[in-house]
Amino acid sequence: MADLKEQCVCIMFCFLLGKTAAETVTMLREAFEEEALSQARVYEWFSPFKRGDMSLEDQPRSRRLSTRRTDEKILKIRNVIMFDHRRTIDKLEALTGVSWSSCKRILTEELCMK
Repeated sequence: MADLKEQCVCIMFCFLLGKTAAETVTMLREAFEEEALSQARVYEWFSPFKRGDMSLEDQPRSRRLSTRRTDEKILKIRNVIMFDHRRTIDKLEALTGVSWSSCKRILTEELCMK
């Protein structure tokens, strides 16, 4: 079983040999068969190489905020809506800091409100 690191080294090798991303995809599929990285992933790896970044380490990424419906979020929404049941989802979002879509889901699925 080929791991990601091995295939990334192969992608860099092909890049340094002057192969295109399309040629590299073909070569990876021939070498690794079903375990080969997708065409999209190969193109993703080619981009930093073209910019001169030859690092094989993943760059740090910003974390996406959690959109899970936690008990804390449900309680926030319940308290605000029980205080004034005429509040809109936009107003709930502003008051609680919970995303619009999470507010809507909590209202309809957790609190059974329309």
